[in-house]
Amino acid sequence: MLSSQAGIAAGLDEIPPSEKAAYERIDPQVPLGISPLRDFKPKKGPPWKIGYASNYAGNGWRAAIMDEFMNKLLPRYKEAGLVSDFVVTQSELKDTVQIQQMRQMVDDGVDAIIICCSNVTAINQTIEYAYNKGVPVFSFSGYVTSPYAINVTENAAAGGYIAGKWLAEEIGGKGNVLLVSGIPGFATSDSFDIGAKDALTAFPDVKIVGNVAGNWTDQVAQVEVQKFLATNPQQIDGMLVQSSSENGVVNAVLQSGRPLMPIVLGGEASAACFWRKNPEFVSKSFHFWPPRADARMVWDVVMRTLQGQGPKVQSILRPALPYTIDDVKAALPEDCDLNSTDWLEPTGDNWAPSKVLDGFFDKPSDPLTWKP
Repeated sequence: MLSSQAGIAAGLDEIPPSEKAAYERIDPQVPLGISPLRDFKPKKGPPWKIGYASNYAGNGWRAAIMDEFMNKLLPRYKEAGLVSDFVVTQSELKDTVQIQQMRQMVDDGVDAIIICCSNVTAINQTIEYAYNKGVPVFSFSGYVTSPYAINVTENAAAGGYIAGKWLAEEIGGKGNVLLVSGIPGFATSDSFDIGAKDALTAFPDVKIVGNVAGNWTDQVAQVEVQKFLATNPQQIDGMLVQSSSENGVVNAVLQSGRPLMPIVLGGEASAACFWRKNPEFVSKSFHFWPPRADARMVWDVVMRTLQGQGPKVQSILRPALPYTIDDVKAALPEDCDLNSTDWLEPTGDNWAPSKVLDGFFDKPSDPLTWKP
């Protein structure tokens, strides 16, 4: 079961009341409490060398993340004299490789390491190794259980709950549902599924009749859903999908010849384009983990921490944000691309605006204009 821990763990009572809602229905493994980096001071002043130990590069979400890091954030922070270099490694879902890459980054003198969507426990010893060498580690779009890291992430369990509840209501409170997970065993995927299943306990006439792994990748999800539909003739009334897989799922259903059913959409521009062309498809969609906004958020937290602004809590969480067909029409033209690899992002900086992040730090300041 999910837990509501807002106001319970030490440190959470210091964040703005308006942000505590993001800590409702939380995966109980997510570390809460006072940040281990609250009094952190970097080994040296700027410019800093940042490492990004990614564990996967095979989908459009990761491509958008890399573009935001390399082509938007890095040039701005280099120009400001705050970052000297950004080192990227890929472990392709191999924990031992990611561990080796992170240790090498520490030994090569990075000042901070960003990790993404990793196994919740596998790299904890490496995070402690980095911490003891004065190198803070920041996990985004997923969490690790290490007491030495900062998690900067969406509340994926709450997102799954919202998705599950919406889908159950969208299909009238009864019917068969196919669950399309991300990568089983990874924090975001498992937390989302926990939340979705928890939501469905309130709908006894809604049954999960199958579960496939879409690997957060359209091509993989399309193949897996096609295989399921071909070998399971029962009616499917809805699909509970983790982004970025929804376009593959839509295509799988269309190619199967079955009537299109409600499908959870999470921000892919391709699936949003299909919705724009078929406005009765679903009633709403959600930003669960918008890639560019996620990248900006973790970068902001890294910079603030290196600047000694003092993060208050171990895990800085954001809630899922709904969006409507009107938002899609405002973002995409009528002749939008059904094969786009782009993403819809929250309007403006609604995901993690500076005024919100300020509330998670003892000495908040705009990280881009900060002076040592």
